[in-house]
Amino acid sequence: MNQTGRNGIYTIQQVSDVTGLSKQVIRKWEERYELVQPERLENGYRTYKEKDVNTLLRVKVLSEKGYSIKQAVDMLEKEPESVESFFKAKQLKFEKFNDSVIQLLEKGTYCDDLELNLILQQSYHKLGLEEFISKVIIPFLKEVGDRWERDEWGEYQEAVSSMSVRDFLIQIRKTFQLRDDAPLVIGACLPEEHHELPIHIILLQFMLRGWKTVLIGASPAPGAIESLVQKLKPSIVILSASTTLPFEKDPKLLRGLDKFASEQEQVEFYIGGSGALNYLEGKELNAIQVTNDIEQILV
Repeated sequence: MNQTGRNGIYTIQQVSDVTGLSKQVIRKWEERYELVQPERLENGYRTYKEKDVNTLLRVKVLSEKGYSIKQAVDMLEKEPESVESFFKAKQLKFEKFNDSVIQLLEKGTYCDDLELNLILQQSYHKLGLEEFISKVIIPFLKEVGDRWERDEWGEYQEAVSSMSVRDFLIQIRKTFQLRDDAPLVIGACLPEEHHELPIHIILLQFMLRGWKTVLIGASPAPGAIESLVQKLKPSIVILSASTTLPFEKDPKLLRGLDKFASEQEQVEFYIGGSGALNYLEGKELNAIQVTNDIEQILV
């Protein structure tokens, strides 16, 4: 297996792993369109930089949207300063990856959980928690999900990558020091919801602002949320549903939670996640506020 790129330098195999482009396609784009100009080692092997990886990814996204490779290259060369605006205006999905994300994607391709953990550790200690979450964890998980949806990654690749991140975030939460009198927030997946990573991230963002946190993880038992709220009496409760499965399995679930929330006068309840937002479109709740914006909660 290739060693992880150091100081933002990658082999053609690593670039292929990260971009999903074959080595033959990468060479073809380089030779025919002069898209990237890799440096050569003494043995003739190509080496690529972080900007080369992102350039290849941009062209890949444009080609998937129907543009020819030459059109995509011309766009990048003639108006490089307006590329980001173009992507935004056309609603094209592109995430610029930094070195840490590129390394994680490479190791995730090979399901190398040891290397994934080492890269996560290095990035965390280098960046600090806030930037680690915003610049590494969120972009990486977003791309993992996208690759799963596009069938570029299999179930095992997605599972190993997601679980490595989850386990690392759990370690951070366990060792995070907070004041004894800090306010408490409970984060909970809904019953039948198994995607707990969004709640881990949200609770860490609360911890950065001085909050104690308690997590009710994947698919809690019916009544578990209500019982813990009554026992711990938090200031805030965050409910999460990345899918609509909780509402499909139990159409009365949200109505019951909303009624319970209305009876807790000292507790603010919020619900978020793509599944919740989709399900709640056009619906109204009495006591639970709907949002995907943590800043709105902490106002």
